[in-house]
Amino acid sequence: MRVVAVLAMLLVASATPMASAQQPDIVQEHWYHSYLTLTTDVQAWAVDYPEIVILTVAGQTELGRNLWVLQISDWTQNVKPDGGQKEIVYIDGGHHGNEHLGTELAFLTAEYYIEGWAAGDQEVIDVLTTTELHILIMLNADGNDIDTRWNINQVDLNRNYDHYWNTCPVTQPGSAAFSESETLANSMYMNTVPEADLYVTMHTGVWIMLYPWGKWPEQPSDWELFHFIRDDVHANISDIPIQNANQGLYPNCGTSRDYGYGVMGFPTFTFETDDEQWALGTVEPLSSRLGEELDVMRYLITNIWYWRARLSVTSFEYSGDSIELKVDNLGRASTSNATVQYIDDGEVVWTSELFSVNATNSSHVHLDTTNLSLTDYGHFELYYQKRVIDASLWVNESIPEQVIEISDGGEKGWLPFTSPIWAILAIGLAGLRRNERFQDDFGQFIGLK
Repeated sequence: MRVVAVLAMLLVASATPMASAQQPDIVQEHWYHSYLTLTTDVQAWAVDYPEIVILTVAGQTELGRNLWVLQISDWTQNVKPDGGQKEIVYIDGGHHGNEHLGTELAFLTAEYYIEGWAAGDQEVIDVLTTTELHILIMLNADGNDIDTRWNINQVDLNRNYDHYWNTCPVTQPGSAAFSESETLANSMYMNTVPEADLYVTMHTGVWIMLYPWGKWPEQPSDWELFHFIRDDVHANISDIPIQNANQGLYPNCGTSRDYGYGVMGFPTFTFETDDEQWALGTVEPLSSRLGEELDVMRYLITNIWYWRARLSVTSFEYSGDSIELKVDNLGRASTSNATVQYIDDGEVVWTSELFSVNATNSSHVHLDTTNLSLTDYGHFELYYQKRVIDASLWVNESIPEQVIEISDGGEKGWLPFTSPIWAILAIGLAGLRRNERFQDDFGQFIGLK
């Protein structure tokens, strides 16, 4: 009787115009995906939009079903228009097979960017020109089709990750961390995109966004970043609660969120949609009932450039025994162990002491260089972590030559020039001066001067 009632409500709802829906039809807007219908949809996208959609497989479920991953970007260019590396977003849905709205939010996110590209939406075009989206919509395909939280082995996949596995009072975490093929495949795919600056895992249960940690009530190392996102979302987009997972929900260990942050170093969120869902689908169109959540996802994706430390050197003065450095942080995350390095012939020949730069802050740093010797072809670089969390990726970034000022400091004599071109010009100028002095001396010798 419940199925009949749901069907009747869906038929009534389909007769009403749905201007806000991305695909206003009864199948797409009201029915939750099965593995078969998801496979049909993602394969169709890959065929219809090969310039922006690459369909790949992260692995298989315990029953051998493919874990489809949509790689969405403007694949006619592999880098940004300025030549820089594209930002990377990783999204997954469907850890729990009966949490269908989380799976559908992952689907709607993919749909928004694919169909927006086809429609010429400038926001979408700008994002896909500079960003790669990697979206695994349905991780627990076996559990999805039988409407159960667990996978086919009765394991809670979101307690099966290798981050403090089975150290919280949880049920069914599996026989060992990554004992299940689904979680192992997901973690392996994360390791193919270590540069990602956003990871969102989508669930259903209570309307909330959760950031690390699940195991501890304390705020994570990058609390400034998470708090900024929380405040910005609340001020401009949604009043959805955004909290530390341990305090906002309950203690939970072995989750993909904490693995993504604690092991991979990504900024991570668990996006929980509300749990008002029917067994087969929803009366309200999915694109309407998840519209606010999609707006939050658009915000996170559009602003991904800011979800790390972005150091910009504005002043660099080397005076023989010290460097005076002024550096701005354009990103929203702090970094606590930055250094200046001197690189020669591809090797690090000198490294400064550590210094910190807080989120959205400027720092004035003095570095001791008594052990530094410049060479003809060497150059300076910044070396720092994107975020404070120990697992975060390290980056090397050259310091622009135009901000570097070098003087001998009165102690080291003439310093090598930073560019061979300047060295050649200097040699030429020195030769002219020697020739002028020779002519003056010779003229005096023969009585002409």
